[in-house]
Amino acid sequence: MDQDYINKRITELRLKKGVAEHKMSLELGHSRSYVQSISSGRSLPSMAEFLAICEYLSVTPKDFFDNDNPNPPLVRDTIDKLKSLPESDLLLILTMINRLQSK
Repeated sequence: MDQDYINKRITELRLKKGVAEHKMSLELGHSRSYVQSISSGRSLPSMAEFLAICEYLSVTPKDFFDNDNPNPPLVRDTIDKLKSLPESDLLLILTMINRLQSK
């Protein structure tokens, strides 16, 4: 993993959230160009700022580095809702997922 991965992943997750670079920058308490400088590769966030960015994007650091999960907030929200379902409903959903994956 390198700086390019971090820049692209922040951009990917920011776009999934539907927020502009300048808005994210300001909401994180920085100048309008802060996120743009990270996305373009001119800078990297500090560890504290990285954690703030993860929180802003609603991802854990583990989610951030999970290449197999393109939309961590959606997956986490889905899993949280699944936890409250009875076993019979979970089995139905699992059957449906298996069927969808076999296509």
